Amino acid sequence: MLIGAALITALVLVLVALALRRGAGGTSERRWTIHWGLGFTMTVLALLLGFGLWTGERMISRADDALRVEAEARQWGWRFTQPGPGGESVTTEGILYVPAGAPFDIVLRSADVIHSFWVPQLGGKMDAIPGHENIHRLQADAPGRHEGLCAEFCGLGHAAMRFEVVVYDPDGPPPDFASAPPPAATGEGS
Repeated sequence: MLIGAALITALVLVLVALALRRGAGGTSERRWTIHWGLGFTMTVLALLLGFGLWTGERMISRADDALRVEAEARQWGWRFTQPGPGGESVTTEGILYVPAGAPFDIVLRSADVIHSFWVPQLGGKMDAIPGHENIHRLQADAPGRHEGLCAEFCGLGHAAMRFEVVVYDPDGPPPDFASAPPPAATGEGS
């Protein structure tokens, strides 16, 4: 794809250079078209490309010391396994606890059908696919609560497949995992 995009870009730049060379003494309408039509458009596209690359780079998982959380999707809920106080693993149903100001990786799995992990306020979404692990990096900058949801139609209970992300202050008291609802009994396929 990169080679194909580079070839198309080279072709367009050659055509633009030919048009600019021919129109050196052109009318004001031609200059208007070239300066605003091409110049403005290319500037906006370059800025959008830079922003897209910067945003995409932030969502790629890396081998660093970021918090790692496991999320298992199933019809029709989310189970999160995350580090708790003292470092032991804590499992919660429908509530994810993450520290503010630090990147965290979500390891996404599905127990049954394709689901999609999405927290609109944190940006980006990624699918949880049966038999496959996807890793998605997010970061919450300030403490608060955010609603997350499954963004992939997964059956009749899809509309109720929501979860909450609790972003806590890492310098404050640890979150109260005991107040989280206990894991629900799961049926076959969970």
